[in-house]
Amino acid sequence: MIVILFLPKEKPKLVKYLALAITAVQVLLAIVLLSHYNYTAAGVYDEKSFQFIEKFRWINIAGISWLGNVKIDYFLGLDGLSMPMVILTSIVSFIAAISSWTINKSVKGYFALFLLLDAGMMGVFVSLDFFLFYVFWELMLLPMYFLIGIWGGPRKEYAAIKFFIYTLFGSIFILLVMIGLYFSATELMTDGSRVHTFSLIALMNPANYSADGILSALNPGNLDLLPTSHCLSALQLKSRCFHSILGFPTHTLKRLRRFLLFLLVFF
Repeated sequence: MIVILFLPKEKPKLVKYLALAITAVQVLLAIVLLSHYNYTAAGVYDEKSFQFIEKFRWINIAGISWLGNVKIDYFLGLDGLSMPMVILTSIVSFIAAISSWTINKSVKGYFALFLLLDAGMMGVFVSLDFFLFYVFWELMLLPMYFLIGIWGGPRKEYAAIKFFIYTLFGSIFILLVMIGLYFSATELMTDGSRVHTFSLIALMNPANYSADGILSALNPGNLDLLPTSHCLSALQLKSRCFHSILGFPTHTLKRLRRFLLFLLVFF
């Protein structure tokens, strides 16, 4: 996205080819991850059961009155649930880039927002910190609003406003649940102390299901989106359900989790 912003708007074909190349590289990287994925690894609620982990302290604020020590990690990883969604997201984004070839209005702005949306969707599926997940989630919604409102169909303004209202209320509820879960879970630090955490591994709890249900905004009658946004909206819907399925306890609902993941990927 950043590279596209520096390209001259007088060269729309260059912008399109660069966006297509970026999504193509994303597909290749997803395939590389899949080829190196360890299918024998299993488990949940354990950091060791996740693969390709990237983790470092992102925000560390000490001594905030009633909040205490706020520690937020840049925490990414993949497991058997998120790996198929990463593959699916990369393929759909590549197809969407090809489908967007007919876009002639503000090409540079369109593909910059498109790649920002793509980054947000990927981040949602690989984030293992609830705060980071929320950042990626909002990062995914913002460009979608503008893509619908500017490049949508005949009723694009109506569709964009409706999209904004649905996601606004859902995001507020998710934020409230995130704060509530933050105060309900603690993480053991190296010095032996326990601090509140946004780690999704510690926060896997059915309490966030209701917010995800509102945020899904199931509305098959909404046909006012831009042509390529239907497949991207499907990915967004899958991302809304993804973290709900993550919350199911594996030891009691293992088969149900597998069945729901199958439906999530293929439908």
